[in-house]
Amino acid sequence: MDSLTQASLGAAIGGAVLGRRLGRKALLAGAVLGTLPDLDVLIDYGDAVANYTYHRSFSHSLLVLSALAMVLALLSARFITRWDISLKRWGLFYGACLLTHPLLDAFTAYGTQLLWPLDVPPVSWSSIFIIDPLYTLPLFVPVVYVLLRGYRPRALGWGLALSGAYLLFSLGAKWTIDARVEPLLARQDLDDAPRLVQPTPFNTLLWRVTVIDGDDYQEALVNLFDTQEALFEGFPRGERLEGAALKTASGQRLDWFAGPFLSYRTQTRDETTGLVATDLRLGMSGFHPFSFLLAERRDVDWHPTIASGIPERSASSEALALLARRVFSPDLRLCPSAFASTSSETSVEKCASFKAQVQGGS
Repeated sequence: MDSLTQASLGAAIGGAVLGRRLGRKALLAGAVLGTLPDLDVLIDYGDAVANYTYHRSFSHSLLVLSALAMVLALLSARFITRWDISLKRWGLFYGACLLTHPLLDAFTAYGTQLLWPLDVPPVSWSSIFIIDPLYTLPLFVPVVYVLLRGYRPRALGWGLALSGAYLLFSLGAKWTIDARVEPLLARQDLDDAPRLVQPTPFNTLLWRVTVIDGDDYQEALVNLFDTQEALFEGFPRGERLEGAALKTASGQRLDWFAGPFLSYRTQTRDETTGLVATDLRLGMSGFHPFSFLLAERRDVDWHPTIASGIPERSASSEALALLARRVFSPDLRLCPSAFASTSSETSVEKCASFKAQVQGGS
C-alpha cells in the first residue's frame, strides 16, 4: 500500500495500544514504524529486476519483523521507564505496528515475501488496489482528529474497525467475481488455467480478470453489479519468447516473482533488438507500468544484459474517466482495450468476446 495508508494504519494502532500513556507520541511513533519496512526501496540491488523483486522481501518478512519487535520491546522496557510501560505492552505496540504493514501489503497484487528467507513464492491476495481511498480515509481521518484534539480511543477504534471491515468486503467481492467467471471459463476448458482476479484502481466494485491461455492471455472487466455475462478479450502474450527470457537470471527471477502473469515482446532501439518482459498484474488494462529489458539479440542469439526498466505510458485522464464510467455504470459494455483509445466514444461497445464464444455463436 502507499506510504500515507501505512503511516495512518501504524498511527492508529500505535494510538490504540499506547495512546493512553504516550498521547500523541504513540501516534507519531506508530506512523514511523508503519512506514519503516518500505525504506528498503532505498537499497540498490544491482539492476531493475532485482530492485523490483527484492522489494517487500527481508524488510517485510514476518520472521524478521517479529525479531525486530522483540528487540525493540526489550530495549524500551529496559531504558524507557518514565511511563511505566510493561514489556508485554511494548511488545504489542512494536509487533502490531510493524507486522500489520506486510500483512496489509499482502492484500495487493504486488507480492509480499512474508516468510523470507524461506524460498516460498510471494503472497498476493489481490483483493485491494495499492491505493484505495475507501480503506485509507477511515484511518486517516481519526488519526488527524486525535492529533488535533488529543487521545480519543473510540475514534481510533472505529477507524480500525471500518478499515478492517472494508478488507473483509474486498475479499468477499473478489470471491463473488471469481465465482461468477468460473462457469464461463469451465465452458472454454480454462477452469484450470492460471487466473488472477483483482480490483481496478481506487475501488473494489470493478474487477480485472486475467486468464493465461497459452500464447495469449484473456482479460475481462467485471462489475459487482453486472447483469450481463462477462466478455473476455484476447491479447498476445509472446510465449514464443518466454524460453529465451527464462535463460537469463533476471528472467528466471521475474518468473518466480510474477509468473505466469508476464508478457514478452521485442523492441528495437538504435538498431538493437531487445527482449522485454512486462508484469501484467500491476496498473490497469492498457497501462502496465513495469517492463524490463532482459536480453539483446546479436546475430541470431539472445544475450543477457543488465536488466533495466523500460518506460511505459501512464494512465491518461481519459482512461481514468472511462474507468470511472465503468465503475458506476455496471451495464456499460466495455472491453480492456478501450483504455488504449483516447476517445471513449469509439471505445464503448467495441469488445472482442472470448474466442470460443465467437466460435459457438454466442
